[in-house]
Amino acid sequence: MNDSNNKMELLGNAPIPKALMALGVPIMIGMLINALYNLVDAYFVGGLGESPMGAISIVFPLGQVVVGLGLMFGNGAASYLSRLLGRGDKDTANKVASTALYSSVIIGAVIIIFAAIFLKPILFLLGATDTIMPYAVAYARIYVISCIFNVFNVTMNNIVSSEGAAKTTMCALLLGAVLNIGLDPVFIYVLNMGVVGAAIATAISQLVSTLVYVAYVFRKKSAFSFSMRNFNPSKQILIEILKIGVPTLTFQLLTSLSIALINRAANGYGDAVIAAMGAVTRITSMGTLVVFGFLKGFQPIAGFSYGAKNFARLREAIKTSILWSTCFCVVVGLLMIIFPEQIISQFANGNAEMLSAGTKSLMANGLSFFLFGFYTVYSSLFLALGKGTAGFVLGTCRQGICFVPVILFLPIVWGMNGILYAQPIADVLSASITIFMAIHLHKELKKTEAISSSPKEE
Repeated sequence: MNDSNNKMELLGNAPIPKALMALGVPIMIGMLINALYNLVDAYFVGGLGESPMGAISIVFPLGQVVVGLGLMFGNGAASYLSRLLGRGDKDTANKVASTALYSSVIIGAVIIIFAAIFLKPILFLLGATDTIMPYAVAYARIYVISCIFNVFNVTMNNIVSSEGAAKTTMCALLLGAVLNIGLDPVFIYVLNMGVVGAAIATAISQLVSTLVYVAYVFRKKSAFSFSMRNFNPSKQILIEILKIGVPTLTFQLLTSLSIALINRAANGYGDAVIAAMGAVTRITSMGTLVVFGFLKGFQPIAGFSYGAKNFARLREAIKTSILWSTCFCVVVGLLMIIFPEQIISQFANGNAEMLSAGTKSLMANGLSFFLFGFYTVYSSLFLALGKGTAGFVLGTCRQGICFVPVILFLPIVWGMNGILYAQPIADVLSASITIFMAIHLHKELKKTEAISSSPKEE
């Protein structure tokens, strides 16, 4: 009970810098390590050659689609749960948490079975070449099945974050990541299992993270009660979860689509360019996941403050989050701009074509990454406040509304450069749209604050 009170204190009363540090930094560290082990995967597999490296780049968006189900239920529930805790409605919160968890696992299992049955056609659609396909199939057979653990982990990640238990999320991500980093070289090289070894290492690591969350639930550390008794997919609960969850899933699907479109566009330029773009995606994900992790701490504070009608606290949380995330993005962007060749060379295995393409793309992504913190604060904020439609529009800008037309058109008129610079151009367009939506949101919040405070004045 004392632990639960401490979480509520962080969400509702602690100074914003302290609350953001306590809630955001542990998740940020966990997601940074999580991104690091994706990068380590690419590093070790890159030593096998450009075709195996291209294979994990091809399979990556398929895994993201499956994980998107966990995000749909987890992130959708997290937004609602934070607001329920702000209102003090514990009974409904228990029903929402249980419904989200069980629904994600059941639907995730169905999608995984479907993906396993139609694996080769799916990999072909994702851009696998004849030389990449054997490696992609070998890797995906294990990786896709293991995604059931990741669906559970992602759902719990969001639910646990909504109650302010950031250290639990950090431990789950950290243990899985460190284990994966240690197992990769053993399975890939020592046991000579190649890409299959990389998939097995990932599966074991995801299982360990799952066990951390299971232990958290059974030790009754959570503010929520997870049980089939609380499983209640009522219309009201599903609407509240899905109005935020569907935009989140759409964002995840568009992320997968964007990677698939890049891979298909690069298909005609050979395995080296596909591998290069895969390396750039994983490198930039180091930065994006850190920002996402930090904002997992921001979201429950924003949702709780909005639910409690504490608008001054909400504004302070927004300003501080924009400042901190932008400073981080500028630093990371500068590293990409100043040291692109040195970074890409760690994955190129001496391949000059891969090094050249990766270097150009990483520099361009570094420049546009300056804007990522600002964009992501607001895309997270709309969802935290339960504004599903606006969150949907803004969340789909970077990988969908802005990106898809660019990646479909630009390579036709600009060749390979159109592939390398597609994401940075989409980033600039998305940040421009964010400015207009942010201005509108703040006007709306001022009106809501005026209405909620007027009875007190009387």
